[in-house]
Amino acid sequence: MDTPKYKRVLVKISGEALAGDKHFGLNFDVIGPVCDVIKRCADIGCEVGIVVGGGNFWRGVKDGGGKMERTRADHMGMLATTINALALCDALEQRGCEVRVQSAIGMNQIAEPYIRNKATRHLSKGRVVIFACGTGNPYFSTDTAAALRAAEIGAEVILLAKNIDGVYDSDPAKNPDAKKYDHLSYMDVLNQGLGVMDTTATSLSMDNHIPILVFALSDPENIYRAVTGEQIGTLVKEEK
Repeated sequence: MDTPKYKRVLVKISGEALAGDKHFGLNFDVIGPVCDVIKRCADIGCEVGIVVGGGNFWRGVKDGGGKMERTRADHMGMLATTINALALCDALEQRGCEVRVQSAIGMNQIAEPYIRNKATRHLSKGRVVIFACGTGNPYFSTDTAAALRAAEIGAEVILLAKNIDGVYDSDPAKNPDAKKYDHLSYMDVLNQGLGVMDTTATSLSMDNHIPILVFALSDPENIYRAVTGEQIGTLVKEEK
């Protein structure tokens, strides 16, 4: 059996990634393999927390398009993350995982309220914990929620599963000569505006000394590779 490099991780999964080629809604051909890998990570002793986005249903400030009040649009985005959290929970339970969904907004009939001590207790018992509704506040992204929850639960790394296999100096979809980075410092990301996470999330990770590993979710096995210490994607951390 493999040995995890990290005892406790925070996996950030974008909502768009869960939609796959459909680009909207839930694609269970994507969700299933992702949950297979998360279960394998739990089985080798890695404690897994997950923050999931909601962009496959609604992105507050973007989809509001200036026609909605920002706070209400962001609240709709938080509800979208809850749909994704419940879908992941169900798929993981079908695979024999113990899972808890915790929500930053009260909805006691379908999820526990987010309580840090309960979350860490669940993790220490080997349960996967899925954090829904971002930070519970408008004007903050789910990237910021990932950095916040990672700090609160004592995660050793943020595994940032995206639609791209790392961080580039320009958009590889537009520039075939775009350069992929293997390593970056937090300040590189902030100063160059590389868009790994938003500036609030990057700064929060930097202040709490939490590395960020960016990789593609198109191959869900990358989550397992990251947990076991294989070099993939782009690692953002403090300068030596």
